[in-house]
Order: sequence, then C-alpha cells, then structure tokens
Amino acid sequence: MTFHKITLLIASVGLFTSCSNDVSRQTAQEPNYSNSYYWASFPKSIEKDVDVFYVYPTLFGGTGVMNMDIKDDSMRSLVQAVIPKQAGVFKNDCNIFTPYYRQIAMDGLSMNEQVKNKYFSIGLADIEKAFDYYINNLNNGRPFILAGHSQGSMMLIQLMKDRFNNPELMNKLVAAYIIGYSVTDDDLAQYEWLKIAESADDIGTIITYNTQSEFATGSPVLLPNANCVNPLNWKNTSEYAPKELNLGAVFFKDNGDIDSIVPQYTDARIDDNGALVVFPPNSDSIIVGSFPKGVYHKYDYSFFFNNLIENVGIRINAFKQKLNNGF
Repeated sequence: MTFHKITLLIASVGLFTSCSNDVSRQTAQEPNYSNSYYWASFPKSIEKDVDVFYVYPTLFGGTGVMNMDIKDDSMRSLVQAVIPKQAGVFKNDCNIFTPYYRQIAMDGLSMNEQVKNKYFSIGLADIEKAFDYYINNLNNGRPFILAGHSQGSMMLIQLMKDRFNNPELMNKLVAAYIIGYSVTDDDLAQYEWLKIAESADDIGTIITYNTQSEFATGSPVLLPNANCVNPLNWKNTSEYAPKELNLGAVFFKDNGDIDSIVPQYTDARIDDNGALVVFPPNSDSIIVGSFPKGVYHKYDYSFFFNNLIENVGIRINAFKQKLNNGF
C-alpha cells in the first residue's frame, strides 16, 4: 500500500508526547473494541437513527515512540477535546462512534519510508478492526456517515478502498466527509466505487476539501489532481460562493468548548489545483501552526462549521427519502 506524503501529515490540533520507548509495550496495547474503554465516543443509548464513524486527526507528537499510547490519559484527553471541534457537526443527527487508534507519531514521520509505513499500518489496522466491529456488532442496520480529518481522513480513504467495494456497505453510506486530505483523480480511477459529491443532497459520495489562502503554496495535504467540494455551495466546480452563504464559523477553546461564532466569516472557491481558496478577515493573524503561511488546515471544520451541520441534515433527509422510495 502506498501512503502519499505521509512524511507531511501534520497535527491539526496540537503536538504532545508519550513517555515510553518500548515497542513491545505498544504491541501489547492492541485495542479490543468489544470493550468500550477503547472507544473515545460510544453512545450509552442509541437515540438517533443514523450513526457517524469519526476518526480523529494527528494529535501525538512522539519522542522515540512511533505510535500513540491509547491508554495514556493525556492523549485520551486530547482526543476528547477534538471530538466536539469536528464530530460536533454530527451530534444533532447522529450517534457518534469514535475509536481510539494507535496513530503514527509526528516523530515517526521523519523515518525512512519502509519504517514509516510499518507504524502507519498499526493505526490503520486499528481503524479497520474498529470499523469491522462497529458494523458487525454496533450498527444494527442503521445508515451511517464516515468522517475524519487529516490523518483520520487518510485512514478513511484507505478504509473505503479496502472495504467499500461492497453493495451492502455502500447502500448504508449516507456520505463520507473526508476533510483535510486529498482524494485524487487516481483514487477515483482505481477505485470505481469512490465518487465525489456534486450537490448538497448527493448521497453515498465523498465530501473533501483543503482550505488555504489564494497565495498559499506547499500544503502537505493538497496532493496533485486533488478533488474538492465547496462547503458553501456544495459544488465541485470553480463557481464562486460568497460569504453570505457562510452560516457561521465556529471557533473553539483548547478544551473543546465554543469560543466564538462568526456568521458570514469567509467566502470560498475552488482553484485549478483543487484547493478550497478562502478570504477570511484578519488573515495575517490566523495561527496556522506548522503549516506553510496561508494553509488553514486546522480550520477546515471551523470555518464552515454551521454549513456542515446543515448539510449533514440535508444528506440524511435525502438518504431517507430515497430509502422510502425503494432505494
């Protein structure tokens, strides 16, 4: 399996460390998803008729250890804090299932390709194991959404390649929000069941975009021939979407609490490279972390938070309508 630009998967929330250099200890950490301890979000009761399987972004910096220790309380707290910042767009309509997984550490990304792929595969194996357990034991036939960001989206792209050439799964998939990483033309050509959304109510399809300024260059998550869906008009064309369509950017404190909501925060258009180009106010003061200037990766959900909330409901309603019509 090829992992595109894995050396440049960057944390979208923060970089923290673990405290062990014992690789055998990491092997012993293999999660057992029949135990709710290994789920960061696990509904106590099923209150919605649609689920979301959400995979969090890179949070683990690492110092010697190559995979996140999912038993480490500080790492578990970081995962809990990121869930409302991203999976919060689904909470009105979905039961949220989020597995802890042994993602590759930031430090591991500087190693040679063979070693990097080895440790990345540990996290991928966890996600595929968690998804299989979810489908076989927790889903109970409900429609579901896939959602992720950054390394989480990279995991979900591979999951869809490996598992979704399957009519039973595709017929239950409302949509896949593969945000903060690229779904390329090559992906679509090689895996014919992967389709990019073309409208706000398109179901069984992928919503993907990478947010940046007009003059940004060097984004590690924007691959050649990337596809993009504009979260203001839900089209995958270059049609400009004015800021009046922005229902509200939502910004968060480190602990996951809402800090502010800004209606009509930014406009958006898709450029020739497949980037989602935006023009936010006070752009020079936006903190981008380790990303190149103008690459707003960490704000992929925040800038369009309320539009995403609305769209989740629209796609679910479209799915139910087609289901009622014998889909």
